Amino acid sequence: MAHTETNLHVVLGSGPAGTALATELARRGHPVRLVDRSGTGAATAGVDRVRGDVSTPEGAAAAIHGAGVVYHCVNVAYQLQVEVMPRVQRAVLGAVEAEGARLVVLDTLYPYGETHGEVMTEETPWRATSDKGRMRAELDEIYLTAHREERASVVLGRSADFVGPGVLNSTLGAAVFPGALTGGEVLTLGDIDLPHSYTDIRAVAAGLATLGESPHADGRVWHLPTAPARTTREVLAMIEDRVGRALKVVTLDAPRPFGPFDEVFMGAYAEMFYQHTEPQIMDSGAFEAAFRTAPVALDDTLDATLAWYRGLLAEQA
Repeated sequence: MAHTETNLHVVLGSGPAGTALATELARRGHPVRLVDRSGTGAATAGVDRVRGDVSTPEGAAAAIHGAGVVYHCVNVAYQLQVEVMPRVQRAVLGAVEAEGARLVVLDTLYPYGETHGEVMTEETPWRATSDKGRMRAELDEIYLTAHREERASVVLGRSADFVGPGVLNSTLGAAVFPGALTGGEVLTLGDIDLPHSYTDIRAVAAGLATLGESPHADGRVWHLPTAPARTTREVLAMIEDRVGRALKVVTLDAPRPFGPFDEVFMGAYAEMFYQHTEPQIMDSGAFEAAFRTAPVALDDTLDATLAWYRGLLAEQA
């Protein structure tokens, strides 16, 4: 396959992962274009923000024009994923093939499906039974097939649930930290005594950037650096130590609307609720060994996340 001779890195999607990744790539000295549907948002030194719709072939081609490496960090609302994400993939993959760029895909643990507590590695079989899990598995097989057939150079970086500065829509996000800091309710899901992996958003960014700089890593799935799993109860205790108060914990034992999670979201999320009724343990040892790196320690993650939420609450006051 012919590769574009350019050092431009194009990030598609400006959610927490895309934004953190664009910042990290610029910090590493790469020219960066950040593309989303609005083209607006906070300015970042070294990052060119561009408006674009990568769900169409024309929009995707325009968004990645001139790129050497493309990072697919686009996501959509839960209830739209099964319909929209395959369309985005077709447009982005087609554009990457035409451009001759490499493609780095931010991926989830959904393809593995229910593991009954088995530690997830890159060798874990894909056994998803949910609609969103099967959809993700099908997309991933299409990506890897494109690589095997030498139509594009593709690599996938899988992350556990996000946590960290800028992360709102996560089970360890806006439903937890504001309440912890203000004395309000803290929402948790399922069995909080089960171990659950969380990936620091800064490690997601650094891991994807490293994959973008490492063509020899193409053609496979990598688990992005993730701290050892802790139980949700342990994580809450660590937060309590930092905020100096007992948390008012509300636990949903079944998917129903609560706080920031409305009826539409919870209806779409219900099929994924197994992630809170069995251990979710992700192992990132292969990436750590291959790239001689380590995950962000959970202590550091919680310190940085609480500091970010304090700033957010101060802005909203």
